[in-house]
Amino acid sequence: MIARRTLLAAGGAGLAALGAPALHAQGARSLRILVGFAAGGGTDALARALAEALRPAYPGGVVVENRVGASGRLAVQAVKAAEPDGSTVLFTPDFALTVYPHTFTRLGYDPVADFAPVAVAAKSGYALCAGPATPASVKDVRDYVAWVRSQPASNAYGSSGAGTTLHLAGVMLENATGLKLNHVPYKGGALSLQDVMGGQIPVSINAVGEALPLLAAGRIRVLGTFGPRRNPFIPNVPNMLEVGYKDVMSEAWLAFLLPARTPADVATRMAAAVNQVTESAELRERFAKFGMETVTGNAAQLAALIEADTRRWAPIVKATGFKAEE
Repeated sequence: MIARRTLLAAGGAGLAALGAPALHAQGARSLRILVGFAAGGGTDALARALAEALRPAYPGGVVVENRVGASGRLAVQAVKAAEPDGSTVLFTPDFALTVYPHTFTRLGYDPVADFAPVAVAAKSGYALCAGPATPASVKDVRDYVAWVRSQPASNAYGSSGAGTTLHLAGVMLENATGLKLNHVPYKGGALSLQDVMGGQIPVSINAVGEALPLLAAGRIRVLGTFGPRRNPFIPNVPNMLEVGYKDVMSEAWLAFLLPARTPADVATRMAAAVNQVTESAELRERFAKFGMETVTGNAAQLAALIEADTRRWAPIVKATGFKAEE
């Protein structure tokens, strides 16, 4: 998990100099960025770094407000109810928009009808991480699949929780290989990696940023990644597509969304401001230290991504039978 203080200490003051274009139509209004997760967590850390960079675009200032609860849904619902004037924006991981519609019976919002997309700001890859319970001869995904076939009792894999996209990435792998895998949910990726390192479980699926320091220290191995291309932070590791599993592809993304009925020109100007800071070398380097890539885009691209990912996750969630607790 990304530590907020660590990320901001990397030079938050310098982010204000990135020079995002002033949103003249906003006047001196401040911008509230609502985050559905606790201060100090990964989403919060990224939101605060982006807020610092966006301040030149908002003369009245930019603040991050944590609305914690209901698995991140409180912040989403708060932005749904906010005035559509461009002063309140949601910063959220993808799953709140694309997976939750399939797992919550009473979601409390419509990811399409209730929001005006702005832009994706960052993305992160996933990695299949192995520890001492996996033989040293298992060096990649092909080896892992062959090993589990020969040792069916070694089929456990961890993730940061049931119903997460990390859990669902494992379901994809299970479907593509014909293996019967046993999902072990944890309350966070760090806990699953602790058990991988301790030999309690053979493998875990984690965000690349969580895996990088342990990989560098030689405490885990990464057998494969789940993105559409090789992950730039571990380019020597093949992705699932390369080893023949064309339907095994998943990566996390985080995006900005405004309340529905926000004027299109307001969303367009906000996207331009976000793109300017995410294109900056300084912010790219800062995010890279945590295994994150900055992203540029527009409202139409984000809308298409939400639609495509929501459609893609539907049969995968259904196959698990998972339903979230309300």
